[in-house]
This record gives sequence, structure tokens and C-alpha cells, in this order.
Amino acid sequence: MMCMFDRDGGGTINFQEFQQLWKFITDWQTCFRNFDRDNSGLIDRRELRDALTTFGYRFSDGFFDILVQKFDRQRRGQIAFDDFIQCCVTIQILTTMFRAHDTTQTGHIQITYEQFLSMIMTSNIIG
Repeated sequence: MMCMFDRDGGGTINFQEFQQLWKFITDWQTCFRNFDRDNSGLIDRRELRDALTTFGYRFSDGFFDILVQKFDRQRRGQIAFDDFIQCCVTIQILTTMFRAHDTTQTGHIQITYEQFLSMIMTSNIIG
């Protein structure tokens, strides 16, 4: 997450960037708590679906299974707070990249394999 707020790419953040990072984290914490309906400290598949649907995403049940599998580092079938942030930010970044190519807003794009790889490799989702 620090990379998102390291504006000059120097590997560190200054105090102002830290304040922005702290606000980002506390905003996500509030969001997480709103969707952690059983107050377990974890987001299950249903809670994740509710959160992402509220954010405007419409995914299949199978895709939610993939998200939980990908972002559940503890293999409990639930997503911890930091993984929830990573999941949501990843989806947002990929959605922004997709929309740049979906000029007609149909939900379909036509790109080459190399364009696809370039999109992923130049994004912030790969360290």
C-alpha cells in the first residue's frame, strides 16, 4: 500500500503521504466493519459479495469463489482486513484498465495478448 502513496517512487513516504495512507486505511477499516456483519473480523464470501455489489460490481458466484480463494491467505474461506483492501484495490485497478479499452461501455474489449500483458505488467497490482 505504501507504493500507492509514494508519489515520487523513492521507496519512502513523507509525512503528508503517510497522513493520506492513514486516512485510506481508516476509511477501508470503516467499510470493512460495515460489511463484516457477524463481527468476526473476517469477510466471508457472502459479505464480500454484498460489499462488491454495493460498490457497483456484478460478478458471478463462481468469480466470488475465485476471489475468496485468491485473497484468503489463511485458507479459512474468509478474507482478513488487509486482504480485503488488496482485493478491492486490485479489482478497482483492473476495472479502470479495462474501462480504458471499453470505449462503448459494453463490458467487452478486444485486445491482443501483448496488450493484455502490458496492461497487467504496467499496473500497480504486480510488485
